[in-house]
Amino acid sequence: MNTPQDSSLGREVAYPSQYDPGLLFPIPRRGAREEIGLDEAALPFVGHDRWQAYELSWLDGRGKPRVAVATVSVPCTSPNLIESKSFKLYLNSLNSTRFEDDAAARLCITRDLSACAGAVVTVVLGVPPLVEEAEGESLDEREVTIERYGPPAPEFLFADADEVVTETLSSALLKSNCPVTGQPDWASVSVRYRGPKIDRDGLLKYLISYREHAEFHEQCVERIFSEITQRCHPQWLEVEARYTRRGGLDINPWRASPGIAAPARTVRDLRQ
Repeated sequence: MNTPQDSSLGREVAYPSQYDPGLLFPIPRRGAREEIGLDEAALPFVGHDRWQAYELSWLDGRGKPRVAVATVSVPCTSPNLIESKSFKLYLNSLNSTRFEDDAAARLCITRDLSACAGAVVTVVLGVPPLVEEAEGESLDEREVTIERYGPPAPEFLFADADEVVTETLSSALLKSNCPVTGQPDWASVSVRYRGPKIDRDGLLKYLISYREHAEFHEQCVERIFSEITQRCHPQWLEVEARYTRRGGLDINPWRASPGIAAPARTVRDLRQ
């Protein structure tokens, strides 16, 4: 079984000079899900991991460079997540590769990423539109005292069962760390739900308690979804985190209750 320690993370790696799909490194989702009590055969959510790749280039049939931005969507039901450094190295390996046209390049990337994830991945070329303000109510200016920065503290989460609401809460204060290198991962997160009204101060303290936590982006979002579900009992829930770019890639994991439609459009926020 592939583990993060087996990947290229934290190691000096030669810059690829030719196309090499073997650079892609899959990490099974099962282990991290078992840690938070999730059954692979009966996931309590739907969702995807949406990558946005800003440093993508290849050569056309005459050898002239082409540049593009790609949005890559990996279904959360795939057996593997795609390790980010290997993803960057793979994209760099395309720099000197000739394709007949843009469609051929997109088809190649789709094929290779799907093989790594173990499920059908979608790839769309084009720059996602910018969203200047987060949807819903921001929690970030609340006057709270913070004393817990890790591990995640679900005990901060509670809701008022006497008041049922439909709302979106957001924060730009989510930070976690790479479980291999210890490097910081920064994100904005939104929590959209219907159900007992979630306590604002408690939710903000809970999100900040990830600050020294070491876990991959996708796993953090699944943990947030699971612990809000267990503690606050929403009728339905949707959690999305938009992580800032590293090495030309950002990732935006989205998890939602079954039956909730995926976001209607692909966007990026000001920090991306």
